[in-house]
Amino acid sequence: MNIEVILPDGSQRHYPAGTTALDVAKSISEGLARVVLAAEVNGQIWDLHRSLPEKCSLSLLKWDSDGGKYAFWHSSAHLLAEALEALYPGIKLGIGPPVENGFYYDIDFGDYAFSSNDFEQVEAKMLELAKQENRFERSEVSKAEAIRFFTEKGDPYKLELIDGLEDGSITFYKQGNFTDLCRGPHLPDTGKIKAVKLLNTAGAYWRGNEKNKQLTRIYAVTFPSSKELKEHLERLEEAKKRDHRKLGKELELFTFSEKVGMGLPLWLPKGAMLRERLENFMRKAQVRAGYEQVITPHIGSKQLYVTSGHWEKYGQDSFRPIYTPHEGEEYLLKPMNCPHHCEIYKSKPRSYKDLPVRLAEFGTVYRYEQHGELHGLTRVRGFTQDDAHLFCRPDQVKDEFKKVIDLVLYVFNALGFSEYTAQISLRDPLNKTKYIGTDEAWEKAENAIIEAAQEKGLRTVTELGEAAFYGPKLDFMVRDALGRKWQLGTIQVDYNLPERFELEYTGSDNQKYRPVMIHRAPFGSMERFVAVLLEHCGGKFPLWLSPEQVIVLPISEKFKDYAENVSQLLNYHDIRSFVDNRDEKIGRKIRDAEVQKTPYMLIIGEKEVSDSVVSVRKHGEGDIGVMSPEGMLEYLKLEINRQIQPV
Repeated sequence: MNIEVILPDGSQRHYPAGTTALDVAKSISEGLARVVLAAEVNGQIWDLHRSLPEKCSLSLLKWDSDGGKYAFWHSSAHLLAEALEALYPGIKLGIGPPVENGFYYDIDFGDYAFSSNDFEQVEAKMLELAKQENRFERSEVSKAEAIRFFTEKGDPYKLELIDGLEDGSITFYKQGNFTDLCRGPHLPDTGKIKAVKLLNTAGAYWRGNEKNKQLTRIYAVTFPSSKELKEHLERLEEAKKRDHRKLGKELELFTFSEKVGMGLPLWLPKGAMLRERLENFMRKAQVRAGYEQVITPHIGSKQLYVTSGHWEKYGQDSFRPIYTPHEGEEYLLKPMNCPHHCEIYKSKPRSYKDLPVRLAEFGTVYRYEQHGELHGLTRVRGFTQDDAHLFCRPDQVKDEFKKVIDLVLYVFNALGFSEYTAQISLRDPLNKTKYIGTDEAWEKAENAIIEAAQEKGLRTVTELGEAAFYGPKLDFMVRDALGRKWQLGTIQVDYNLPERFELEYTGSDNQKYRPVMIHRAPFGSMERFVAVLLEHCGGKFPLWLSPEQVIVLPISEKFKDYAENVSQLLNYHDIRSFVDNRDEKIGRKIRDAEVQKTPYMLIIGEKEVSDSVVSVRKHGEGDIGVMSPEGMLEYLKLEINRQIQPV
């Protein structure tokens, strides 16, 4: 019996039963077979040695693909665990997944002391094992066999994982003398791994539960060559310089206080100015797009979130209920804005002529992130979303969705994010219990997103199981200046909350109908967006956004009045300008302005005053000439207009 294989170019090939993806690669070219790492079979990543099904689509994955890196780093995690077991007999293994830039493994070292001083020894052992070119061998085992194996080995963490698995779904992977519980996929053999670097360690509670034991999480990265590892480490060094926590402190944008509480950022004056500019930028775009601004409270009745489904799905991630003196009365710190907006929509009768209704709010929400997951502005417990909810008729959904896509792309363009992919996040067809709503509603919503993305010509990827619990979404995955991928901006189609809140509008036939709800947040959260933007631009914001756009530097006290007049002129025309009147030499003032990444410096001395001009320096470029104050104003206006084109 032959099997049918459909390649990415649409061509069909036939092979004998039992053919593997590696066999297919060899049939194309020996060169391809040497560099292929894994295969995508019917949308899932497989080992190259697995026999292909009777009919399948097949993509051969090399290092330059996300799937190829996934298999490479997944296999490297097993290699790390093998090396650690050889060096530290008796350790207990947790989990070891690949992540975006490498992998980690959670280890219970018992009585062993492990630190960064041990990294070099582990790296050497990993390379020694890699050179053995041991094949990754997959085997299906019964639940009883799996329990017996890890009981004999004395590994409680693996036994706990097995307890949650169904018999018939359990697989082991073996390389050399090491065997692990794993679904895969993996490389053909360890020999592909040529360069290794352990990066750091951190504490991690088993299964993310603070009540469980804290394990040692070892982060590492591997590459097919030493050259690629060297380039990666250079990028990491640059990333350290751009760390938003470091830049936020240097630029005086935000801070944290243990007395205020973990994960609750405090915005300093310059940071508040930055946020205000971002919010004003979005407000203007929203007014042009027909949005209405609303404001909702920071708390809500628990029943509100029971109705919406958030309590059932996210109750464990919320702060504990607030009990009032009135018996049975419970409130929650607001975890989501959408239930409040549903009630605003419901506050008066709506006609089909009123739709779409577009409600926008910079709404602050609160979610209980665990201590170990908090990280600067990217993972916090209180954050502000540039949230909006559109209520529309079914026939308006696609057009409204496309308009929101335009708004998201407008934001990216104004802030210099030029490389992005739209991720179509659908529900997991094999586990529908995670979601609310009917199959019919989900199918309509998913089709609307897919069609809108196609019609806008977006480059897309599809991810099953990444939908919100109430509907599918389009997530924008942006690459920053260092090539790192971030999720910024999301649009979601929701047929379910209008049903749960019994939202209605009167149709042209005088009958009652349910509106469709679109959730959208181009920034996502202000905190996370600022963090990503800081690291993307290294703190050098575009002129229109910079908290301090111009600093006027008088050479001495006697030029102060002229400097103040220049600054007032710029401020009057909404150019944020400040005068540095410190009793410091001009060289020191210029250096300090460079450190603060102020876009423009205007130097004023005796000649500038007598000629009624200013000498202009641009951050990072130096002197760019002499202009009149009025000429400088027009120059700055033109640059800002060039950076921000109307949506």
